[in-house]
Amino acid sequence: MKVLVIRFSSIGDIVLTSPVVRCLKTQLHGADIHFLTKQVFQEIPAANPHISKVYSIQQDIAEVMQELQQERYDIVVDLHDNIRSRQVCAQLKQKKNKVYRYNKQRFRRFLLTTFQWDVLHSHVVDRYFSAVKALGIINDGKGLDYFIPEQEDIPMGKLPFTHLAGYAVVVVGAQHFTKQIPLEKLQELCGKMPIPVILIGGKEDAYTGTQIEAVDNFKIYNACGKYSIHQSASIIRKAKFVVTPDTGMMHIAAAFHKRIISVWGSTEKRLGFIPYQNEANTVIIENAQLSCRPCHKHGRDACPKGHFKCMMELDMQKVVDVL
Repeated sequence: MKVLVIRFSSIGDIVLTSPVVRCLKTQLHGADIHFLTKQVFQEIPAANPHISKVYSIQQDIAEVMQELQQERYDIVVDLHDNIRSRQVCAQLKQKKNKVYRYNKQRFRRFLLTTFQWDVLHSHVVDRYFSAVKALGIINDGKGLDYFIPEQEDIPMGKLPFTHLAGYAVVVVGAQHFTKQIPLEKLQELCGKMPIPVILIGGKEDAYTGTQIEAVDNFKIYNACGKYSIHQSASIIRKAKFVVTPDTGMMHIAAAFHKRIISVWGSTEKRLGFIPYQNEANTVIIENAQLSCRPCHKHGRDACPKGHFKCMMELDMQKVVDVL
């Protein structure tokens, strides 16, 4: 039985599909699992031993449609449910195959982000599993998977000698501005940290990391832009704990059952993206007094109110107290 799973982006969402991929592989006899994603994220499913082949696109599904059609899939599992994924499903539709689609519950998310009416009451992983319920697939309760190729693992000996006895990871940046911990808050936090810190993030976060590192360049190591996704995951796996906004790295940390301090801005845990099956190891830091949260399901490029109180009014001493 040949199965195609579709999830184009992003890091966290792809990691959150891993329980469904695992259960499809282990519960569908003889299942051959393929995965379709964006090229920038293909290394994540490519390292998953439950997936035999990964297809990826840069922008347009036409880049891979001919190859996908030649595969003649028995089952297509759409865990993205956008225009692009529906186009793939429509073009792959054949007499023998069936499409199973994740319900994003857009109207319920709208009620939460617009009126703060909490009617979701489920984690996104559970919503993913609802897509394959008709196949008899059930959640095995084993949580998230994240696999790091051996050649991408960062040995402790490659880290600064100041960090060899243990360190915390602080995630710098996020895909959307209103998810990002402000620079001054990160500088305050890292300055107060009781143990050495490694900053991780993309190349776009490198300058911010330099500014944070300047607070104490003996205790703080700026690794932003220096590592791949897998290498950053390796750094997280070896950390004593992880301080992160609502990002993909938070979900990678949950896959390793790390102690997580999750700092939330414009998004909120009620949207269903808290660290999955890691609640006992997770502390959420948020401004729960604001009536304007959550203002968007994914975060925004600017605060719609202009004050950004959801982040600016957070007390970093609370994070230090938790540590």
